[in-house]
Amino acid sequence: MNATNDERSKVARVALAVLTLACAAATAHAALPAPTPAQQQAAAAKKAAADAQAAKDKQELGASMDAIVARWRARAGAQGWKTHAPVAIAAASSPTHAAAPAGQPDGKLTAAGAAAPIKSEKLGTAPPSTDVKAGPTKAEPAGTPPTVQKGTPKVHNQ
Repeated sequence: MNATNDERSKVARVALAVLTLACAAATAHAALPAPTPAQQQAAAAKKAAADAQAAKDKQELGASMDAIVARWRARAGAQGWKTHAPVAIAAASSPTHAAAPAGQPDGKLTAAGAAAPIKSEKLGTAPPSTDVKAGPTKAEPAGTPPTVQKGTPKVHNQ
């Protein structure tokens, strides 16, 4: 009878802990009040300052890289190394991630792509690869020397 009371008290403590966590989670998910106009202006000013600093850092990085490249090219030419003309890189005006998968305009499958048959070895709609083993490896008879040679082989034609 005593063990049953202990089990009940444990269950009651666990239930109380779960209820307490549920209440804490509910208060944590409460909606925050909308920012005031002053807070919105401060956030906009902070974002503008961060954008300006990022643009300045980007310009400084580009200038630093150009200086390093110019110094390297001058040194390479003086030491007789072969150098190639620098490659012009277009400035990226779009985000680094493509909006659509490659070869598919607007991310939609073209009619030719939809009409193409699906070839898969797994589904059996494509021939098996040529590098696939035809069957299991055959066992070697007992007493056959190993094919792996340990150590450095002796070369007699030196």
